[in-house]
Amino acid sequence: MASSGALKLRAGASVIALMALAAGAQAWSGSPRLLVLCALAAILPACLLWLALARLAPPSVQVAASNPPVFRHPDEALVLEARLEHAPVALFLLRPGSGEVEVAPLNANARQLIAPGRVVDPVKLFATLAAQPARGRALIAFDTERGTERAMLAISSLTVQGRAQRIAALLPVESELESETLNAWQQLVQVLTHEIMNSLTPVASLSTTAQGLLQELQPQLEDEAAADLGAALDAIARRATSLADFVGSYRSLSAMPQPRPEQIDMEQLFARLATLIGPSWRERGGELTFLLDPASLSLVADAGQLEQALINLLKNAAEATAALGAPRATVHARLVRGARLRIDVGDNGPGVPEELLAHIFTPFFTTKQGGRGIGLALVRQLVHGNGGTVRHLRSATGGARFVLIF
Repeated sequence: MASSGALKLRAGASVIALMALAAGAQAWSGSPRLLVLCALAAILPACLLWLALARLAPPSVQVAASNPPVFRHPDEALVLEARLEHAPVALFLLRPGSGEVEVAPLNANARQLIAPGRVVDPVKLFATLAAQPARGRALIAFDTERGTERAMLAISSLTVQGRAQRIAALLPVESELESETLNAWQQLVQVLTHEIMNSLTPVASLSTTAQGLLQELQPQLEDEAAADLGAALDAIARRATSLADFVGSYRSLSAMPQPRPEQIDMEQLFARLATLIGPSWRERGGELTFLLDPASLSLVADAGQLEQALINLLKNAAEATAALGAPRATVHARLVRGARLRIDVGDNGPGVPEELLAHIFTPFFTTKQGGRGIGLALVRQLVHGNGGTVRHLRSATGGARFVLIF
């Protein structure tokens, strides 16, 4: 292909030739034969000039905001379709139908979200998407087989072939929000326990010192005054010690040791738990069942921390079924979609009241007399630290049901 300089030179030469022929035609205007020869001779430089100018002209760019892209090669459409199919968000198409908005999944993530084993009620999710405004963002929640999950929802409007449509992009953020919540609670608990312990330590020390001084001064005091002072100092010392123990129990939430992952044989883990906890259930006339599907299940995690998390859940189950004549609890481990390990811990107790579901994993929250509110918070932290999630799932048969996914 000729360079820009050569094209310009060719165009200039063509212009000069045309000018010369035009001058000759003017000089020979009285001779028809010479005029025809000049016209024929002008054809070649005119063609050369047109070609040179066409190549020198910049390419035209057409931008159509509302028109779809024109694919010059079939592979371009396939590449775009593949990118849409594997986009890291769930995409749904919302388009007006006969009296209602039709909702359809657009890519693999959207189809997986509404597939069996994920969203409990796809129709309810579709209704939530259809009710969103034409544009904007929102945080929505929906029930899945693993419990309630939250997701960021973004809506965009567009017109295709004269029809108004909307695209909904749904990005689950439950794990990220849970991680940030755990970090925030850890920092809060760490600050609170540090400040409280800094104040309690001198109080406990001074009360002990005051008790010693009281014993030395007791002969100089009246018996009644000495008894009152002794009782007051003893109460201060006892409360300081009790509060220090209470605060110390919360330090486990902010000073959790790092997990030490290892290959865990789930059959052996369940056998240890049955040995530790099974007798107490049998003494109450109850039944504690461990199920494995298949029996060769294994998991890479910290064995001690996973065992502690399951012990806490079974302890809660024992407390929830304390008033029953035939208490039952089941721990069921199995593989689910994506080769992930799922552990269900359920009981036949009264279950968790609906109004408390949003708070059961919150540190310090408890409805038990004398409870400290760290049991489920500790479970969530232990499971999360080992790369898993824990959710409460509504059970159709009643009772509480917690689901651990790794």
